[in-house]
Amino acid sequence: MPRLTGPSTQAALERLQTLHPKGIDLTLGRTERICAALGDPQKRLPPVVHVAGTNGKGSTIALLRAMAEAAGLRVHVYSSPHLVHFAERIRLAGKLIDDDYLGDVIDRVETANAGQPLTFFEATTAAAFLAFAETPADLLLLETGLGGILDSTNVIEQPELTLITPIDYDHKALLGNDLTTIAKQKAGIIKQGVPVISARQPEDAEAVIVRQALKRQAPLHSAGEGFYAYSENERLVFQDEDALLDLPLPGLQGTHQIDNAALAIKAARLLDLPTEAIETGLQTAVWPARMQRLKAGPLYEALPPQSELWLDGGHNPHAARALRAHLDTLQARDPKPLHLICGLLNTKDAAEFFSAFDGLNPDISCVSFASDAAIAADTLTAIARDKGLRATQAASPLEAVTALDDRPRRVLICGSLYLAGEVLSLSPETWPA
Repeated sequence: MPRLTGPSTQAALERLQTLHPKGIDLTLGRTERICAALGDPQKRLPPVVHVAGTNGKGSTIALLRAMAEAAGLRVHVYSSPHLVHFAERIRLAGKLIDDDYLGDVIDRVETANAGQPLTFFEATTAAAFLAFAETPADLLLLETGLGGILDSTNVIEQPELTLITPIDYDHKALLGNDLTTIAKQKAGIIKQGVPVISARQPEDAEAVIVRQALKRQAPLHSAGEGFYAYSENERLVFQDEDALLDLPLPGLQGTHQIDNAALAIKAARLLDLPTEAIETGLQTAVWPARMQRLKAGPLYEALPPQSELWLDGGHNPHAARALRAHLDTLQARDPKPLHLICGLLNTKDAAEFFSAFDGLNPDISCVSFASDAAIAADTLTAIARDKGLRATQAASPLEAVTALDDRPRRVLICGSLYLAGEVLSLSPETWPA
């Protein structure tokens, strides 16, 4: 494993956070400026698959990466946020960026920027483009940070493919209060003549994607129309206009991963990856903190005997509904008392998040975590109780777990990727880099 985020690199990352008064300020102008000052590395990249959407971006990329690597391709990946180490955001030809190289590209961005306003995400995206342009690879899987049309990653002029995962409500203050407006932001990655693959979408969002694809003369492949995927007899069945494939179920847990796998499979087929690589990738893909079962570390060791511990960073109502569906499956198969340990940012709709668990009868421990934007545990507890749920507050996930009685439990830690990162940092062996 590379040396991850040493002191000098951490100091440089902290300096980047001081270059702009806002953490998020959506525009392409500053990214275009810094990229031009660096010699436009975004124009010297391997073929790009650009991915936008509300939920499922990371899982879809993890699946497609595993398929491409099973086919022998060298794959770059850009994703955010990170869980434990910043280097998770930049994967170069299959390996996380080394600390020395990360420090080097950040230094070059700082020098080229010369103290001008630049958000943290803009600066680190430019650094990632430098690293991607200078490291040979066959494919770059590029995840938007927020939205699409004004996201820093959207300086890519001609990707190989664009993918749009399910669109739902999130970041309303920045992206809009209705699905039509949000979808316009996400669909902004669609480029002239470039094939676009879309997940099943709400009607309003689908209409926006169809219009944008027509406007850009971009061939549109829509789940539920141009291709289909479903589980049958513990297998995944995929069908498009050219083939009917009998495949293994994804190794990633959750019924929603069938939909993410469908996007990845369709992309793999448009990239001419062999079916054998698709099969392998479905089984070998790893994506931490997405219905990840933990079997080591202090939290696991503190559980009552015969208990299960799960971790998921889903943090909006759409993600909560996906969690609920998977919990229903687990509870039907092997009923256990259910305990949720939850922490959320104050930018999230906590009431709607908790609504997804109505009728499931969980006990809930509300916690906070190391972020100025974290909802205080007592406030979160009150919101959960207002939704009719049994909720108490705890100082930490470990306190919540150690307070459990001796009955076997199914414990799920959920609500924020920041919280998930803190949990994984307690147990490095549970973080598959």
